[in-house]
Amino acid sequence: MSNRKARSFLTVIIIMAFVALFLRFAIVQIIQWRIDQNEAAAQESLKLVSTSLELYAKDHMGSYPQSLHSLVQSTPAYINPEYIAESSKRRGYAFSCARLEQASYSCSESPAACGLTGKKIFTVTTGGSMIIEECSKDE
Repeated sequence: MSNRKARSFLTVIIIMAFVALFLRFAIVQIIQWRIDQNEAAAQESLKLVSTSLELYAKDHMGSYPQSLHSLVQSTPAYINPEYIAESSKRRGYAFSCARLEQASYSCSESPAACGLTGKKIFTVTTGGSMIIEECSKDE
C-alpha cells in the first residue's frame, strides 16, 4: 500500500514539475510579446511626432516649433496631444524631446523599465532619422 502511495506522490511531483516548466516558458513568451508590442508602438509614435514636426517646418519656411504645443495649438492640429505628453508613460515607454530648436530636434522614447517594458531606446532626429540603441538596466 505504501509503495502505491509513493508512486502516486512521485507522479504528482513530476506533473507539477512539467506544469511549472511549461508556465515558465509561457510567461517568458508573453513578456517578450508585450515588449515587442511596446517597442512597435514607441517607434510608430516617434514616426508620427517626426512627421508632424517635418510638416510644421514645411509650412513655416523650414523652422521647427519652439514647443511641441505649437503642433497641437495649430488649426488644424498637426498631432493629437496624447502623443506629445512629456514624461507620460504610454504602453511601457516614456516620451521626451531633449532638443527642440528652430533648426533641429531630437525626441526619444525610453522604456519605463528596461528589460521588462522594452529593450530599446528609440530616438528620432531632424529629417526623420531613427536611432535605435539597447537600453541598460542601470537606467
